[in-house]
Parts: sequence; C-alpha cells; structure tokens
Amino acid sequence: MNFIPPDFAPASSEIFMLIMVCVVMLADLAAGEGRRYVAYLITQITLLGCAILTFVTFSTESTLTFHGMFIDDSMADTLKLMVYGTVSAVLVYSHSYMADRGMLKGEFFSLILFATLGMMVMISASHFLTLYIGLELLSLSLYALVALRRESLMATEAAMKFFVLGALASGFLLYGMSLVYGATGTLHVSMLAQIIQSGASSKEVLVVGLVFIVAGIAFKLSAAPFHMWAPDVYQGAPTAVTLFVGSAPKLAAFGFVMRLLVEGMGEMVTDWQGMLVILAVLSMAVGNIAAIAQTNIKRMLAYSTISHMGFLLLGFISADTNGYSSSLFYVIAYVLMTLGTFAMVMLLCRYGFEAENIDDFKGLNKRSSLYAFITLLLMLSLTGIPPMIGFYAKFAVLQAVVNAGYVWLAVVGVLFSLIGAFYYLRIIKLMYFDEPETIEPIVSNSDVRILLSANGFAVLALGIFPQSLMGLSLYAIQNSM
Repeated sequence: MNFIPPDFAPASSEIFMLIMVCVVMLADLAAGEGRRYVAYLITQITLLGCAILTFVTFSTESTLTFHGMFIDDSMADTLKLMVYGTVSAVLVYSHSYMADRGMLKGEFFSLILFATLGMMVMISASHFLTLYIGLELLSLSLYALVALRRESLMATEAAMKFFVLGALASGFLLYGMSLVYGATGTLHVSMLAQIIQSGASSKEVLVVGLVFIVAGIAFKLSAAPFHMWAPDVYQGAPTAVTLFVGSAPKLAAFGFVMRLLVEGMGEMVTDWQGMLVILAVLSMAVGNIAAIAQTNIKRMLAYSTISHMGFLLLGFISADTNGYSSSLFYVIAYVLMTLGTFAMVMLLCRYGFEAENIDDFKGLNKRSSLYAFITLLLMLSLTGIPPMIGFYAKFAVLQAVVNAGYVWLAVVGVLFSLIGAFYYLRIIKLMYFDEPETIEPIVSNSDVRILLSANGFAVLALGIFPQSLMGLSLYAIQNSM
C-alpha cells in the first residue's frame, strides 16, 4: 500500500499556529504571574508570523491538499489575513481591560489562538469533516472564553446558555450533513456539487438536510429566529470577550457559508435562496426593533449584530459573484465598525466599573472630544449614512439584491435601516447634548489611542474610497469559484 504524503505548504500557517499555541502556554507558565506581557507579545508575534506565511503562499489558483479535505485559494487567504488583523486589534484593545480585572492570563491568549485556528480551518475546509472540526474548535474556545470570569454569575449563565444552544445548533448542522452524505455518498464539497448537478441523488432527502444545515448556519451567524443566545452572551461575557465573539468569527462564518452553500450546494440555490430570504427579513426586523428598547449598550449592539447579519445574507440571496463579493465587503466593514464600537465601550470602563449602560456615553464630548468624534463616525457608519463605509456596504448588498430581482427585499432593508437609525443616533445625542455623569478623564494607552484613531479614520476613508476594498473582495471571490 503506497502512502502519498500530503503537501503541507498550503496549511503552513495552521501548523505554525498550532505549534505557537503550545509555546504560548509553556511560556506563560515559565514567566509566572509578574510577566504576563510575555504571553501577549508571543501571541502578537504568532499572528504576525501567520500573516507572513499566508501572504507568502498567497495564490490565485486553488490548491487542494490532505486528500481534498483542505483548500488554499484567494478567498481563504484574504479572509485569514482579515482574521489575523482583527484578532491582533482585539488583543490591543482588550489588554488594559483584562489586566485591570486579573484576567490577562495564559489561558486567555491560548483560547484566543485556538479559536483563531478553528476559524482558519473553517475558512480553508473543503470537506464536511474539516468544516465541522474547525467549527467545533472555534465554538468550544468561545464557550470557555465567555466563562473566563468564573466568579461572575452572569458570565457563567451566559456561557451555559451559549454552550447548550450551541450544542443544539451543532446537532442540527451535523444531522443535516449526515442526510446530505446519505443522499450523495460523499463528504467532499467539490464532489458534492458534481453529484447534485448530475441528479444522481434524492432531492427530497437533500432538501431536508439543507433545512438543518441552514438552521445550524443561522445560529452561528446569530440570524433570527436562531439569535436567542446573542444578547445574553454579549451582556454576560467580559467586554473584551464580547468584542472577540462579535468580530472575527463572523469572517469565518462567511467562509463557512461560501464553502457549504455556494460551493457545495450551489446547484440547490433555488431551495436555499427562499430560506435565506426568511432569515434576512426576520433578522432585520427583530434586530432593529428589539434594539430600540435596550438600555444596556452590549445588548443593543447584540441586536444590532442580528440586523447586520440580515443585511449580510442579502448578498448571498442574489446568488452571483457580485452578490458574494458584496457580502464579503459587508462582513469586513461590519468587523471594522464592531472593533471600534466595543473598543469605545471598554475605554469607558474603569477599574471596578463596567460601562454597560447607554447613559455612560452622556457628555462624552466634554470628557474627550477625540473619542466622541470617533464614536460619531462609528455610529453614523453603523446607521449607513454617507460617506461612511457602512453606507457603501449596505448600498452594495442592496444593489446586488435588486439586480437579482428582489426589489421588495431591498425596500424592506431600507425601511428597517431607517428604524435602526434611531438607536444609533440616540448615542450621538447623549454624547453631544447631555451632561456627563462623571467628569473623570478617559485614560488610555498610546497604542489603543493610535489604533482606535486609525480605526475611526478607516471607517471614513474606506467609505469615501471603497474601490480598493471592493476590488479585493471581488478578486477573492472570482478566483475562488
């Protein structure tokens, strides 16, 4: 029996990440309590090393390895580079917050890197098994991160809810995959597409399997009506963990949807299009309407995320290259806005005080005009007001869905955007027109101040000049299909 060794080069960044996770754990143990910065520095070096490896192996051609279970293409490389940048920014923003609360420990960095590895595997998976392994590696790491503050009843409750509902969603997904395997006899994504196209499989069984798969995907995206976990997890988790949960995994979820629905089950587009239409409308409705009633900023942003996932799905509904690239642009824009917004929430936190209420933004302009202006840019972008990146992102997906013939869906999207404007503009009103509840200055490290300023500038600059990012998104999708 001849054994052909796989080509390890396409997975070099994943292999490097796995090795470095072990190094981080051992280094943190050796450094001890007084030198937690060692694990932080090694984690940032790990992300930089992965970015270099991914950039060096960046290719316009798709490369399959590990017997067709792992794929390296331009979409995978683009998403991975975005993930590295997002996770690195999360670590910069959360460093002081976690240190003040005694949670800046080796397990925090190890779980972050394990979750990142899970995202990388999800993005490059070309087989049901690797898709599921990547998803579970990410999910289990997130459950542990949410429960990191062990003495907090709210964090423990949030982690339990997340775990139970996540296990249920994973069961849905796995059951759907097993039905698809039973109907087609293959677990390879590329072969699955060929078998469905040939008509050599039971359509009824495939549709039932597809329903369970879409339900599992909707949970991971926190799309309504599978959104129940998001508000409780966002509120209960430490704000630094909420920032991580709400940002980088959305990039991996986009890759997951592309691999499973578009590449694997693209021939069943008429079946999953209708399902995504329902999910998109419900997400935009539930997210925007429920957010109005929230007084907790983290719960409000959770419902905001649900509404944004509805807009993200509009690009997939159009079912063409333009639509998929618009969705990729949208998810990148969303992550950029989420990073800045939660970073501002963490900045308002002080030692022994959690800034969780919307009223904590009162009079922010009098405490720091710079941070008030950055928050203004972020809120306008989340609303979808020009010339911010959020406007162009919404315009791109709405244009894609109109071109696909779903004019009524675009009208629904615009109407719910108008409803959503209320709770974003309310934050601006509090910052500029209300008196501050405290005159204590906002203290931040220089690295956070520089990165947050760059984040706010990027939201504005990429809205005025979106061509480069839109071109990158289109390039990544076209060279991967």
